[in-house]
Amino acid sequence: MYYLDLYLPEEAEYLIEKYGMLRKSYLQEHRKGLYLELVLAGKLNEHLYQIDEEYNQMMDRLVEQMKERQGVTEELKMQDQMAWVGKMNNIRNCAEEIVVKEIVYA
Repeated sequence: MYYLDLYLPEEAEYLIEKYGMLRKSYLQEHRKGLYLELVLAGKLNEHLYQIDEEYNQMMDRLVEQMKERQGVTEELKMQDQMAWVGKMNNIRNCAEEIVVKEIVYA
């Protein structure tokens, strides 16, 4: 009996953070075909790294835009630090919810 000598291509090592791991779990559970395609092509780690990078860039943009719209400035931080912290936490949570829906679960 003969067995094929199959192997997966070598993947580049990337530091995968929280949102890359969320994407991996999503692909494993809901998009099995795409997950297997990425694994067999040796591009899964690269894809997850790109998801992390896109997430960070989009978060930075959204947080800045929301800060401008809601009038959250350094002046507010100096005058009323607790109000500033509350608004910034709200902004970050809203931005994170948007980005996770748009990038991780897309």
